[in-house]
Amino acid sequence: MLVSTSLTTSPPAASDDSLATSFATSYVGVISFLAVVSEGSFAKAGDRLGIGRSAVSRNVQKLEAQLDARLFLRTTRSTALTREGELFYQNCNPGVERIVQALEDMRELRQGPPRGHLRICSTTGFGRKIVAPLLNGFHSAYPEIAIDFMLKDGPADFTSERIDVAFRDGKMDDSQVVAKQLIPMQMMVCASPQYASEHGLPATVEELDAHRCINFRLASGRIAEWEFKVGGVNRKVVPKAMHVFNDAELTLQAVLAGHGIAQVAAYQVSELLREGRLHACLAQYAPDDRGHYACYLSRKHLPARIRVFIDYMTEQIRALDLQSSTEVHRLSFCP
Repeated sequence: MLVSTSLTTSPPAASDDSLATSFATSYVGVISFLAVVSEGSFAKAGDRLGIGRSAVSRNVQKLEAQLDARLFLRTTRSTALTREGELFYQNCNPGVERIVQALEDMRELRQGPPRGHLRICSTTGFGRKIVAPLLNGFHSAYPEIAIDFMLKDGPADFTSERIDVAFRDGKMDDSQVVAKQLIPMQMMVCASPQYASEHGLPATVEELDAHRCINFRLASGRIAEWEFKVGGVNRKVVPKAMHVFNDAELTLQAVLAGHGIAQVAAYQVSELLREGRLHACLAQYAPDDRGHYACYLSRKHLPARIRVFIDYMTEQIRALDLQSSTEVHRLSFCP
């Protein structure tokens, strides 16, 4: 995020000293440089800053002259950072982000209740089943916060997609991302009473091959492995499938219709298990909890709109009557 300001430099007055002149040139140069990196071109950087492309180019050229280093490799079709440019960006960007964050914090303090825009991303199944139903309550509590909600099973790119909070299944392996666990992520093998009556249910992992299995296709195109823990050892299998879906809800509907068995997240089926509309099996081989997380970029001072959203969702999601490990065993069906 960049501070919007006029970034054209005018000749210094006679009374200006060299330090002031150097600072003014450096400031507009750094802001122009960061805008080009963020937008990917000088023209788009000019549009974002409200100045012309040529002004952005002049500002960057003056900065390069001050640094005695070339920051960009420019062709008619592309703009890329040099090694010196990459190093300069890594050093400058955190400082600018802190300045912008300080301005946002002060603005929020002056303007009262949290407000602004939030871009939220979630895996499709968890987003539809858990997050989306809670948004109405959040809007009632914080009517000045606008929500842009996106369902996406692939990796979340916080920077390029400008995501504020992402709900993920399993912790993200990124040191720049804070991952706050909301609830456990228990995986359960389930079937309808109709299927259990007609075909029975597997008592061991090896018996899966004798059953009609329903697989889930990941965003990457791969088939999701079924995870178990047998004798204290993690085990992953991809059973031969009668059906394959790339949507968690469609997978669940196929199970409810009696077409086969599937391994699904407990939050999807907790109510169905309590109602007797599904049976669980192989609970004794349940894999380790991976957790459902709310993730956001690591920042010392979060904007109020992000902080209240995370707090609200954490409280509401943890209050839901979702499946616990004790209930998993109690509700498991014994063939």
